Amino acid sequence: MNYPANLKYTESHEWIRREADGTLTIGITDHAQDALGDLVFIELPHPGKVVAAGDACVVLESVKAASDAYAPVAGEVIAANQAVADSPELLNKSPYESWLFKMRSDASLDGFMDAAAYQASIGA
Repeated sequence: MNYPANLKYTESHEWIRREADGTLTIGITDHAQDALGDLVFIELPHPGKVVAAGDACVVLESVKAASDAYAPVAGEVIAANQAVADSPELLNKSPYESWLFKMRSDASLDGFMDAAAYQASIGA
């Protein structure tokens, strides 16, 4: 499995990337998509939604289970990836290119895991 070093990771298996403009891009990890299996439905948050850290804001349904993805920090959703809502299998094929949503937040990412710590946390 792949865990890019330029990302931060959460205990609930989301990845976070701070963009050059300061916004955050959020997705699920390779481990998460593998555990879920073939994804068949994704419900994304609407742009403009204000979320608190830890809020469930994405519904992921697979042939095996349903799960949520969470906002890693407080902020405002500014974009949702309609391509993954239309074709959920994109998350299975390329979880780091197939982001879920983008948000505006001034929160620090210092408390999140780097790739090595995330891999250790999942026993990879």
